[in-house]
Amino acid sequence: QPKTSGGGGGRSREDTVYEKAGELLGKLPPDYKEEEYKAKIMKLGGLDVPLNVFLFQEIQRLNSVIRRVRLDLTTMQQAIRGEVVMTSELLDALNAIYDAKTPNFWTYTIGGDEFSWIRPTLGLWFTSPLEREQQNTSWLNNGRPASYWMTGFFNPQGFLTAMKQEVTRLHKKDNPPWALDDVVYHTQVTEHEHVEHVRTPPKEGVYIHGLYLDGCAWSKPHNTLVESE
Repeated sequence: QPKTSGGGGGRSREDTVYEKAGELLGKLPPDYKEEEYKAKIMKLGGLDVPLNVFLFQEIQRLNSVIRRVRLDLTTMQQAIRGEVVMTSELLDALNAIYDAKTPNFWTYTIGGDEFSWIRPTLGLWFTSPLEREQQNTSWLNNGRPASYWMTGFFNPQGFLTAMKQEVTRLHKKDNPPWALDDVVYHTQVTEHEHVEHVRTPPKEGVYIHGLYLDGCAWSKPHNTLVESE
């Protein structure tokens, strides 16, 4: 039996969620077509380039999330209309969306592994695929960004490793040539306050943005970490 929303308007939870599902489906990016993004990656130098391999893997994983969300929202609308059976999993998702929370199986696999990303509300969770898709598509169509939103990657450690591989290759003709295991990460905070101010990438390494601090603060005058206020 449909549950009323309690707002006095007579709308059921199902009506509210049906409308919300339609709204989310309208915002969801289209699925990536493998033959298209493979062709664009080839134009960027192909899969012999470490960061291109990383981009390829990120697109595949984001595509899995987008497809899952699209299927679940579509099936949920069909279940509310009575066209398919409302399973317990769909009912849990319906209740979560009504409470503005992310359905559990959008975040975790059946085995408990992280499937996507963790956010406290559905609204915050749903902005992530839109922003991630925007970064990936811009990279595919316009070439490498001057600065990467690193917290928008599924595998940021893989991103750093790919960057490390590329820097090592730049020095393969040195005497002696650089070895991957000997290269160490070096982080330098720039004076750029907004990503839009970054026009060109560095000669070596990458610019990144989107990091945040927990338990400390950044002092611009002293260019160092300080105690949090």
